[in-house]
Amino acid sequence: MSLAAGVTGTGPDVVEPATVAVIGTGAIGQDLISKIDRSRALHCRLVAGRNPGSAGLRHAERLGLPATAAGIDAVLAAERPFDIVFDATNAASHLEHWRLLEPLGTLVVDLTPSGVGQMVVPAVTGVQVAAGRNVNLISCGGQASVPVVHTLATRFPVTYLEVVSTVASTIAGRATRLNLDEYVATTERAVTTYSGVGDVKAILNISPAVPPATFRTAVHARIPGADATAVRAAVDEAAARVRTFAPGYEVTACTVVDDRVTVAVQVLAHSDVLPRYAGNLDIINSAAVMVAEQHAAAIGRTARAEVAR
Repeated sequence: MSLAAGVTGTGPDVVEPATVAVIGTGAIGQDLISKIDRSRALHCRLVAGRNPGSAGLRHAERLGLPATAAGIDAVLAAERPFDIVFDATNAASHLEHWRLLEPLGTLVVDLTPSGVGQMVVPAVTGVQVAAGRNVNLISCGGQASVPVVHTLATRFPVTYLEVVSTVASTIAGRATRLNLDEYVATTERAVTTYSGVGDVKAILNISPAVPPATFRTAVHARIPGADATAVRAAVDEAAARVRTFAPGYEVTACTVVDDRVTVAVQVLAHSDVLPRYAGNLDIINSAAVMVAEQHAAAIGRTARAEVAR
């Protein structure tokens, strides 16, 4: 077991970072690799894809990280299990990956909309990992919308919620397009879970606009007797919590007309490899790294307690 402590690894008690592997070398995988490489609490020991010529594998090699096109087989063949495995593939693949990884006791951080594991939205749930050892980050739309819908529903009598996200076609890879049904189902489940509202709808638009559209999410809610000032104050509080880990998150509109409330947010990416408009990938990857760093800190506390005994 690795010894690590301190979210982002900045604490003085970091001894050895948690060991991690990344499965998936598309755009989301590339950004994730870069974020992990900057973390003192995490050490990437393997980047695994399936396409030997993928840009993600080349990016890993430029960073000096071990890279392979052997996919999940390479992760399973490692000399010792990884503390954390990030799955940045697709929902169907994750089901098989989880079946293979679960017996190893590894924490699996799922960046696909498989809906298998414990849903985590840092601004709402925190980043504490439960005993199931499979963390699901829901979707980019889920990460952008759940803080808003949760805040609205805890303060006002919300009767209906609709979440509409727009991503640029240039950044919507094959896995995103394969997972549209899963995206909708998992996002809707998260919206209901964290709002208590049963009448919900989730929509994902893939925009072919030139220049590419910045990632944005609109939350439409029905709130009888809604007060515009109170709604805006609640939404701003939610946005401030998200900006603690995704600084490009911004509320661009908040309107109240009778019982109809519309909140629009956009997310700009802060990344070494992503264009600014790809905030959809930045927000979910930032959440994933926060979860992993929290787990690294827990590993460190457990190891130090064992040594003390």
